[in-house]
Amino acid sequence: MKKILVFITILVMLFGFTSCKAKVKTPLIVFAAGSLIQPFTELETAFEAEYPQIDILAEFHGSIQVIRHVTELHEEIDIVASADQALLPMLMYQVNIPGTETPYANWYISMATNRLAIAFKPESKYANEITSENWWQILSRPDVKVGLSDPRFDAVGYRQLMTFALAQDFFENSDIFDTFLQDQFTNRIRLIDMGNIQIIRIPEILETTRQSHIMMRGSSVALISLLEAGEIDYAFEYESVIKQHGFEMLQLPASLNLGEEGMDDLYGKVTVQMDFQRFATVEPVFRGEQIKYGITIPANAPHPASAALFINFMYSPTGREIMQQNSHPLLDPVVVDNINHLPPDLLNITKQ
Repeated sequence: MKKILVFITILVMLFGFTSCKAKVKTPLIVFAAGSLIQPFTELETAFEAEYPQIDILAEFHGSIQVIRHVTELHEEIDIVASADQALLPMLMYQVNIPGTETPYANWYISMATNRLAIAFKPESKYANEITSENWWQILSRPDVKVGLSDPRFDAVGYRQLMTFALAQDFFENSDIFDTFLQDQFTNRIRLIDMGNIQIIRIPEILETTRQSHIMMRGSSVALISLLEAGEIDYAFEYESVIKQHGFEMLQLPASLNLGEEGMDDLYGKVTVQMDFQRFATVEPVFRGEQIKYGITIPANAPHPASAALFINFMYSPTGREIMQQNSHPLLDPVVVDNINHLPPDLLNITKQ
């Protein structure tokens, strides 16, 4: 009897070990801009249904913070998707993996575009008054709560400031920027007019004052819950995000929404500079230009083959449809920066 029990125990141990081994999946670590939460979550579900051996582990942050996880916090991440493609060469091409002469990335795919707009609800203060002509006046009123994503970490944050700066020429009013930001922060965000270009300088310490009507959060996606709860009246968001969440949307003129093709000469009249060295070896300078998302696989990605499989899936008919349904269509044709460095497994998407 004892021998039978021992035999059964061994079988159970072997069967249990085999079952556990069979259930082990390849983790695919994806860090992406917060504005991609909804489409990437749907992509994850569809991808894992087709490739059950892979388990996507996704995190969403402001675009600068996404890249900091790779280059400053030295986390091994398989896919990086930024809401500002310019961040990838600026912050990844120029920074080497510690102990090597290999940059964190040397290519990216220009993924999609978007437009900046103002999200609000019917219950927001002055919702029945706000227009494309007076929005900056409404948002500057002290009794109106306005969301701002932290421009030190998030692309929407510094793009929102660019829109206010561009609005001064558009509305022929040189007080718009300072009127909105006056007395809102303990350390001032400055706009310096250089004649042919305006420079926005953001201080290292950026905290709102006690009486401020601006509520700042680390990323634009964090403002969504505040708007839903009625804690803020308005927030700058991408049009895709506003449509996904069913908010009211005030569209901005082409000169201000940073989303129109062929307008980089106008958008480029504003740059954002940081008065601190948040990155170890790079001083980021953000130039106004058409909003474009970028995606890459870091050079030290632990699962580059699975990462390529995901990107290929995103560009498949199924993936394209998911992005389209979420008001975030992929650019067509596919454009790659440094295509000679593109992994061979991804060359096929450039021929579609």
